[in-house]
Order: sequence, then structure tokens, then C-alpha cells
Amino acid sequence: MPIEPVALFLFAHQDDEFGVFERIAALRRQGVRVACAYLTDGQTANASAATRNAESLAVLAQLGVAQHDVAFAGQLLGIGDARLPLHMEAAGRWIGAWIDSFYPIEAIHVTAWEGGHHDHDALHALVVTLAAERGLLARTWQFSLYQAESLGGPLFRVLAPLAANGPVTAAPISWAARRQYLRLCLSYPSQRNTWIGLFPIVLLHYLRRGEQALQGVDPARLEQRPHAGALYYEKRKFFTWERMRAAIAAWRATRPHAT
Repeated sequence: MPIEPVALFLFAHQDDEFGVFERIAALRRQGVRVACAYLTDGQTANASAATRNAESLAVLAQLGVAQHDVAFAGQLLGIGDARLPLHMEAAGRWIGAWIDSFYPIEAIHVTAWEGGHHDHDALHALVVTLAAERGLLARTWQFSLYQAESLGGPLFRVLAPLAANGPVTAAPISWAARRQYLRLCLSYPSQRNTWIGLFPIVLLHYLRRGEQALQGVDPARLEQRPHAGALYYEKRKFFTWERMRAAIAAWRATRPHAT
């Protein structure tokens, strides 16, 4: 029996998958197995973890992902929304074991290093470090969700890769797929308030660009502020770059190859 290649997707939150709808669907069309993991529990003031898990499972199923290939690690580990940088050791240990449970690995995908949400950046640091230790950097890709480079006030960009993260590999999305993905963006009723802000910008992206953008990763970027100026999570007073840098450095210092 031939060995089935697998592509891994690591998300901080349930609904982060909207950034890679086309990538997931394209891999499934190619016959590549797709496995996904969520590293926070999804629990919010307005929605239970079970509700958010069910929403993402339903969306992933429409993209061809089997339910048994979706892991809710954040719930298992007790990592709450917006608290991933405080649980680097536990999350890193789980991610490492999860990656090692698959072979052969076609590709790894993780949220971009972009200063949008501190959970996204923490997850990026974990995955890039672990991929480097396993010789998988060349197969690891980052995808943008949102960031606020050079923008004032509460403004942010969606699905807009940072130039500092390197060349962009872009794949066009068919109009039929764009319509499907816009419908999927409306499949998170528990996150209605969030999507009121996100949906118009995602709609414009699909109308104007309509492409799936990915970038490679570089461990050296983990030593650098994602971009100049205030990061989006700093503007919202969720977290600071100084705390992020310290959390990453403390975890990386425990790694077997730390210098």
C-alpha cells in the first residue's frame, strides 16, 4: 500500500482556517491528506469551546478534511484564547509530538509572523523552531491573517503578507471557489461580531485579488519585531512585543540545540 503524504495546518483559533481555504482544498484535490490542529480552546464570553470546534469541523468537512484528522490541542491542554504565549512549553511539547506522528510530511502551514494576534505569533515561533529542529523548514509555509503595518488607530489589513517575511507564492482562486469561501466565512455564527469587521475586507480581497498567498519561514525573523511601529495586539492592549520576545526566548532556551 502506498504511503499517503500529509500536509499539516496549525491554527491558534477556530476560524483561523479562513486564511488557507484554497490551500486546504487544493491539497485535498491533489489527494494529499490534510491534518489540522488548534492550539487554544476557543472558549469566549459568547461561545463555548464545543460550539467553536463544531463550526470549524463543519467548515473543514466542506473542504474535504476528515474529522479524525482535526485535533483540538488547546482544549486538551487547557490553553485559553489569548493565552498561548503563557503556555509555550506545553504547546511546544504537544506540537512536536504531533508533527512526529506523521510521515511523510508534504508541508507544514502556520499563522504568519505579523504582529496581528499574539497567539498567532507565539504559534509561529513554536512551529518554525520545531520545524527547523526536524529539517522541515523548506516545507514550512506561513499565511497572513491580519496585521497593521503603517496603519494608524484601530485599522488593520486582512490577508496581506508582510514584505519583511519574504517572497510571496500566490495561487489564483477560481470565481466558483471564491463564492464558496465567502459562504464559509459566514459559517461562524458564534463569532458574528468579529466577522462583521472581517467580512467586508475579505470580500474585497476576493473581488480584487482572489489568490492564496503563502510565504516561506525564517527562524531569524523570530529575533525581529514583525514590523516597525505599534503591532496590532499592542494597539489593542492585548500583549506587548517585549513580553512576546521574552516568552519565545525563554522557551527556545530550553530546546536541545539552544546556543
